[in-house]
Amino acid sequence: MAPPANPDRPNPQRKRLMRYPVFLDRRAPFPNPAAAPPDGLVAVGGDLAVPRLQSAYRTGVFPWTTDPVTWWSPDPRAIFELERFHVPRSLRRALRVQPWRITHNQAFRAVIEGCAQPAPGRRSTWVTPAFIEAYCALQQAGQAHSVECWLGDQLVGGLYGVACGGLFAGESMFHRVDDASKVALCHLVEHLRSHNFTLFDIQMLTPITLALGAVLIPRTEYLGRLAVAIQQPRSFG
Repeated sequence: MAPPANPDRPNPQRKRLMRYPVFLDRRAPFPNPAAAPPDGLVAVGGDLAVPRLQSAYRTGVFPWTTDPVTWWSPDPRAIFELERFHVPRSLRRALRVQPWRITHNQAFRAVIEGCAQPAPGRRSTWVTPAFIEAYCALQQAGQAHSVECWLGDQLVGGLYGVACGGLFAGESMFHRVDDASKVALCHLVEHLRSHNFTLFDIQMLTPITLALGAVLIPRTEYLGRLAVAIQQPRSFG
């Protein structure tokens, strides 16, 4: 005879039957994204406060919209293998010819606002005012970082992302001069290598990142590598 059900005891069958997306209130934790559908929609709701964002990146999910807030973990996941980053010949020439000046965390708000602006072939982006304020708060907490690319005193490109242990999660980049965002990306890769980061997440593949050597890995592999990376004592500097 089977023992009576204990509602406080973990039930593997209940876990398998979890419905995605999960609807969050402000205190509910993220569900395990491993069993989410391939499109990656894990949860809806919650907020963009610093603790929630910190938890998201440690769990393997990221926000994509603000009304409502949606949380994603796509399968497969795009990453750069830091030791296999590819710099095309044309970009190598641009790195030599232009007098680029690269800084870190000197103009975070300007970078994220640049990522939010329309660009050729892009009328708008998912970087809304709510995202700008949320990630500026995360930057103040020491976990969001920017790489700025300058020509003289003019900010011509850059990118931003989130660091957690040995993980760097790239969020968005922009350019106002040809190759400026790629130059910032090249410098970021070298910076992550020199600071012994082990996982560079870019979420989804684009033609630009594919040309630079980005690859797709299964979500299960990403989550396994993430679990190791976030335990590593690293500093973005």
